[in-house]
Amino acid sequence: MTIRLYAFTCGTVTGEFGRLMEGGEGDITLPIPVYLIDHPNGMALFDTGLHPDCQQDPAGRLGARLAGLFRITFAAGEEVSARIEAIGRDPAKIDLLINSHFHFDHVGGNALIPNATMLVQRREWDAGMDPDTAAQHGYDPRDFDLGHKLRLLDGEHDVFGDGSVVCLPTYGHTAGHQSLRLRLDSGDVVLAADSCYFCRTLRERRLPRYVHDREAMLASLDRLGALERQGARIFFGHDPEFWRGVPQAPTPIV
Repeated sequence: MTIRLYAFTCGTVTGEFGRLMEGGEGDITLPIPVYLIDHPNGMALFDTGLHPDCQQDPAGRLGARLAGLFRITFAAGEEVSARIEAIGRDPAKIDLLINSHFHFDHVGGNALIPNATMLVQRREWDAGMDPDTAAQHGYDPRDFDLGHKLRLLDGEHDVFGDGSVVCLPTYGHTAGHQSLRLRLDSGDVVLAADSCYFCRTLRERRLPRYVHDREAMLASLDRLGALERQGARIFFGHDPEFWRGVPQAPTPIV
């Protein structure tokens, strides 16, 4: 059984490095990654990037506060649906939509994947459904409360029932953040998402300025470090240096 993993970058955001990593200086431009998992029993997406409205009017979509923190570069044709179509797949035929968490650069394209069942940690869903928590953490229910079929997860979850694609709770960045472990022919890969923005986040344990739970995020880094020592390749969430070496679709990650 062969699983194919494809990586896309769907635009970039530029912001203050020090917000994203303790000790960071100046600004940094971050790729916005999305992954397509082509499994014999279905197709799944891990995250969906930015909402297409951000191509023309970021402030109108995100609000003045978020749009003021980040400068968005996001051209027509970079939205997740166009990226999927460019490699001969139909966004309407994606079976599963796995969201790491509900920040705008990870769920903005959910509306473009209309027929998928959404897999999210129950803790994240509950946070997103609470108006006060959602406002505090910058969640916009227009990104994720769209009527998808919903599968709420409580911790680790074997997506296809064969151990090849497993949701891993990596709480801390948000209340219910999750990463994804895949068993490719070449070995294990862990898609860390925002549990680990940069290689230096893991190596030097430099966290973002604002996190939901600092101790939980450090524990998640411990888990990622243990998986790496066991041979897994960690795909850091937004590390521009790391992403320069990642094959982009239509070339699969092997």
